[in-house]
Amino acid sequence: MGTIATESRGGGGGGGGGGAKQRRAGCCCTKDEFLPDESFQSWANYMKALRETGMRLKNRIAARSMDDTEINEVRARSGHEMKRNLSWWDLIWFGIGAVIGAGIFVLTGQEARNAAGPAVILSFVVSGVSSMLSVFCYTEFAVEIPVAGGSFAYLRVELGDFVAFIAAGNILLEYVVSCAAVARSWTSYFATLLNHQPDDFRIHIASLSPDYSRLDPIAVVVIVAICLAAVFSTKATSRFNYVSSIIHLAIIVFIIAAGLSRADPKNLSDFMPFGARGLFSASAVLFFAYVGFDAVSTMAEETKNPAKDIPLGLVGAMCITTLCYCLLAFTLCLMQPYSQIDPNAPFSVAFEAVGMDWAKYIVAFGALKGMTTVLLVSAVGQARYLTHIARTHMVPPWFAQVHATTGTPINATVAMLVATATIALFTELSILSNLLSISTLFIFMLVAVALLVRRYYVNGETSATERNKLIVCIVLILGSSVGAAGYWAAGVDGWVGYVVAIPVWFLSTGFLWLGVPQAKKPKMWGVPMVPWLPSASIAINIFLLGSIDGLSYMRFGIWTALLLVYYFFLGLHASYDTAKAAAAAAAAAAAAAATAEGANRR
Repeated sequence: MGTIATESRGGGGGGGGGGAKQRRAGCCCTKDEFLPDESFQSWANYMKALRETGMRLKNRIAARSMDDTEINEVRARSGHEMKRNLSWWDLIWFGIGAVIGAGIFVLTGQEARNAAGPAVILSFVVSGVSSMLSVFCYTEFAVEIPVAGGSFAYLRVELGDFVAFIAAGNILLEYVVSCAAVARSWTSYFATLLNHQPDDFRIHIASLSPDYSRLDPIAVVVIVAICLAAVFSTKATSRFNYVSSIIHLAIIVFIIAAGLSRADPKNLSDFMPFGARGLFSASAVLFFAYVGFDAVSTMAEETKNPAKDIPLGLVGAMCITTLCYCLLAFTLCLMQPYSQIDPNAPFSVAFEAVGMDWAKYIVAFGALKGMTTVLLVSAVGQARYLTHIARTHMVPPWFAQVHATTGTPINATVAMLVATATIALFTELSILSNLLSISTLFIFMLVAVALLVRRYYVNGETSATERNKLIVCIVLILGSSVGAAGYWAAGVDGWVGYVVAIPVWFLSTGFLWLGVPQAKKPKMWGVPMVPWLPSASIAINIFLLGSIDGLSYMRFGIWTALLLVYYFFLGLHASYDTAKAAAAAAAAAAAAAATAEGANRR
């Protein structure tokens, strides 16, 4: 189970801090707010910690948290409780607001024109199915572990600290990149609304690389405004999002109705001009359009009734979103030949092309509304991820502080949106969308693996034989999925690779279903069709990863390397000290309880 499983409320402060320091209100920035742990109290302590890196790494890789630890003891380190005032109705609208934005209004045109043609409709279906499978996996975790940490907390419980940290770094990258991409798209549609080209509002710096040379100050202004809204109140944010999303859905209905009135079925005649490879390549990028539902899972800590609210909120939002996406893509492809679709503002230009110039202003306004709510919900979600990560001291605990008055994590919100604004200022959308898809698919795959571990393995109860069967099955599921994805990515013609990989995936999942007993049943709400549904989520996420370009993987590798450097020099030692202090506090509490019980008996 590992040291971390014994963390207690009293030991939450870590090696050098204690709980009191973290319960102070305000935003003081002393050393103890950032590095309160024993390893950082002196250079001698730090050198000793570095010498023990191997031992500490072994400890943290083996350590797994517990549900109760995440729900109670880790959460208590923020000093103040987040307010439980959200219902399933709030979550549905948060989900719609979080998802329907730049992905549909920008990337649809980019992928229809350059990758899939009218088959972009099917690309949205593939991405939607993958997302729905991931939604089910997230939902069970969010109901059972209703904390702000989302997938970071889920992975910490089932796969351990080290895997959770790598995922955490990619979660933060996912949010920063997604918000930066949406902010730059906001500028594009704002320009359309004012009858300008997007680059008219950007500053061109010729000395920079072409992919980073067009600075976007409007995107930065939008992000700052969103930051101010996000730190004020989660419930107020929910009300604003609710009203905005209703208006947004009304505009989507208008776009579909008005667009279909100018539909030309001939535009679908060359339905799949780039073949199946183009369809799946577009699906991998369009996965960006579904990013955001995981932000809703981070609000589990603020829901009134997680067992009811989270399944209804997450699944309901994803069903509505997928339907809207497919209808919008269908409408766009009927309005214009795919080769004439504009990659920057496809819907606005399409209405202009069919003689409905006035409609493009409604489209641009709708896109801006949608992207504003996406930014707002993402700002709420990313701050809560960072808050929970900071509670474990893997990043400085200063980011975990929850403000006493607003009940929101102000420090985490501001820090994440400063990073987002910096990226949005420089980086082109095409780079952001591909990089985002890698991080997101990787995390969703890990959550599906964690769900299998959760259902089939309980430490101290599952026998070694059953544990080994589970490990073999998961390795075969991952291996067959990677094999199929690699075969596809290599561009090899023929079916030999799939004839091998698909039966291996099917048989390994089937053996897990029939040959390995489930060790744990969900207490309140569970994913149906286990292990088939999470295994399918693993397979489709890995397959879509095989459709992303090599340069994006290079950037992903650089980011992962930076994460490892940070972890080995800072995060590992801070989390080790925190767990050690928590274990000592738990032991002291147990001894005190035993002494008190003995005294009572006498």
